[in-house]
Amino acid sequence: MLTDKEKFIVFVDNDVLEKSNAIVLLEGDGFNRYRKAVDLFKKGFSDKIIFSGGITDHNYGSYPFEEIFPKMLAEGIPGDAVIHESNSTNTYEQAIEVIKICNQNNWEKIILIATHDHQYRAYLTFLNQVLKNDQEILLFNAPVRNLGWFNETGWGRRVDRLNTEFKKINSYIEKGHIATFKQGIDYQQWKETKLKIKI
Repeated sequence: MLTDKEKFIVFVDNDVLEKSNAIVLLEGDGFNRYRKAVDLFKKGFSDKIIFSGGITDHNYGSYPFEEIFPKMLAEGIPGDAVIHESNSTNTYEQAIEVIKICNQNNWEKIILIATHDHQYRAYLTFLNQVLKNDQEILLFNAPVRNLGWFNETGWGRRVDRLNTEFKKINSYIEKGHIATFKQGIDYQQWKETKLKIKI
């Protein structure tokens, strides 16, 4: 019998993407995330990219918008397609600020991009904001997967960061700052019903 945590991991890793109002590129992990946003944009999943984050901390992998944006332009992304959400300094604040943008624009679907070790906590954090505000926003997971687990990044090996991520998840669930694994499963079931995903 799988635990709720194990089921949740499977759902996140195998989420089905839909065309959405925006692709949300979460700041972090150096230059390793923006290409996923570029790829999804070029494939037509959205005509908007939100770069969420206002931190500069290279030792932690938080490369600022000013360094990521030119690389996106060089990949052919139009400048006016990119929105910089600069108020947030952590994942919790990113969720608050991005959902605020969704409400302002009446957006109903967003795609979340983090690297695979951070995606689980990011998703639960965003889901908590959606549930807390009783909103019917559809969240889709698009983790960056083609990265090594055991290589040294300069801000820690991802296998070690994964352990830290799940410790944070457990701690933040107790504090009520993020959704639970069970809420993630229930939301996935609701989402599939909403999208009429066929078996």
